[in-house]
Amino acid sequence: MLNISKNSINKKLRIEDYSSYEHQKLPKANRMMTWWLSVFFIITFITFFLPWTQNIQMKGKVTTLLPDQRPQDINSAISGRIEKWYVREGDLVQKGDTIVFLSEVKSEYFDPQLVDRTSNQVAAKEGAIESYKSKANALDQQISALEQELEFKKGQLQNKINQVEFKIKSNEANIKQAELDYEIAEFQYRRTDTLYQKGIKSLNDVELKRLKVQETEAKLVSVENKLQELKNDLSIAKISLESVDQEYANKIAKASSDKFSTLSTLYEAKGDLQKVENQLTNYTMRNSMYYVIAPQTGYITQTIKSGIGEVLKEGDNLAIIVPLERELAVELYARPMDLPLLQSGQEVRLIFDGWQAFIISGWADFSIGTYSGEVVAMDNIPNKNNEYRLLVKSNQPDQPFPEILRLGTGVQGIALLTDVPVWYEIWRQLNGFPADFYEDDNNKIDTKFKPPVKAVAK
Repeated sequence: MLNISKNSINKKLRIEDYSSYEHQKLPKANRMMTWWLSVFFIITFITFFLPWTQNIQMKGKVTTLLPDQRPQDINSAISGRIEKWYVREGDLVQKGDTIVFLSEVKSEYFDPQLVDRTSNQVAAKEGAIESYKSKANALDQQISALEQELEFKKGQLQNKINQVEFKIKSNEANIKQAELDYEIAEFQYRRTDTLYQKGIKSLNDVELKRLKVQETEAKLVSVENKLQELKNDLSIAKISLESVDQEYANKIAKASSDKFSTLSTLYEAKGDLQKVENQLTNYTMRNSMYYVIAPQTGYITQTIKSGIGEVLKEGDNLAIIVPLERELAVELYARPMDLPLLQSGQEVRLIFDGWQAFIISGWADFSIGTYSGEVVAMDNIPNKNNEYRLLVKSNQPDQPFPEILRLGTGVQGIALLTDVPVWYEIWRQLNGFPADFYEDDNNKIDTKFKPPVKAVAK
C-alpha cells in the first residue's frame, strides 16, 4: 500500500497475518542492490580523498646509454668494387673480422708495385738529402779552412812587413855610414889635391883619393837604391795585407753562397721527402682499407650493398652492425608543456611492448610488470615533431631492463610527480590544467644581481 492517508491502519492491524501484504514488500534482490549502491557510493566518496600521484605519460623506444653501443653503419673509407663478402645477415662478428673485400677502381692506384716504387722514391730522396748534408759539411770545412788560411796569410804578410821595416832601418844606418865614408873620402881627396898643388903629395896619391871618392859615392848610391827597393817591398807588402782580406772575403762569400744554395736544395729535398713519405703512408693505408673490418663485436643486421662487382664511393654504407655489449636505456618524448615538470634524476615507470603489465598510473606501488628508471639527460631543442627527447636508464640494479629487449622496442613511460587527492586530479583533467609544479626551496637559485668584488668601490 502507498500509505497516502494520514489515518493509517498499519498500527491497528498485524500485516504479517495477511498473506496479501507479503506480495507488496520489496524483493530481496532489490534490497541487496540498494545495499551495494550505498557501499559503492561510500567507497567512491572515500576514494575521492585518497592520494593520487600525478604523472606524465610519454612514448618512446629502447636505445642504449652510450653512443658507441647503438647500431652503427659500416662504411667504405675508399671507393672500390665489391669482390667478396665474408659475412651474412645475422652473423656474430668479432672486432677486426673481415666484412667484405674491395678491389681498386681508380687508375692512379692500379700499379700493383705502387708501394714498393714509392718506397724506392723515399730511399732515393733520403740518399739525396744525405749527399746535400755531406756537401754542406764540406763547404763548412772549406769556409773554416779559408778563414784559417786568411789568418795565416795575414800573419805571413805582417811578418814580411816587420822584416822589411827592420831591413829599412838597417839600410838607413848603412846609408849614414856610406854618407860619412863619402864625406871623409871627399875631404881626403881635396886635402890631397891641395898638397899636390903645393908639391907635397904625388899625382898617384891624388888619383887614389879620387878613386876612393868614387867608390864611396858608388856605395852610397847602391845603399840608397837598396833602401828604395826595401821601401817598395814594404809598400807592396802593406798593399797585399790590405787586399788579402778582400780576396779571402770573396772566397768565403762564394763558399757560403754555395753552402746556402746546398741548404736550400736540402730543405727542398726534405719537403719532397715528406710528400713522398705522405704518399707512401697513404698508399699503405689504402691497401689496408681494401678489407673492410668490423669496428666492434656485434651482429650484422642488414647489408645495404649486395652482390659482386658493385662499385662503391667513399663513405658509402655497406652494412649495419648492432654491438653485442650494451647498456640498455630508453628514450622518451615529452610535450613542450610537460618539459618544465621534468628534471634529471626524476623517477619514471616504464612498460615495454610485449611485456604484460597491470598499470594504475596514479598508484605506482600497485602496478605490476613495470620497470623503474630515472632521467639522466634531456635535450635542449625539440625534434621535428616538436617534442623533447629524454634519456632514461634503470635505477634498480636488482631489476635491470630485460636483456632480451631489442633496440627500437616500443616503450610507454610514466613520469611520477607530486601526490594530490583523487578529486583534485579529476577536476584538473576535466579542465585541461597541467600538473602541479613544485620547486624545492633548497634548489632555488638566487637571481639577484651581485656585483663582483673587484667592481665594488672601496
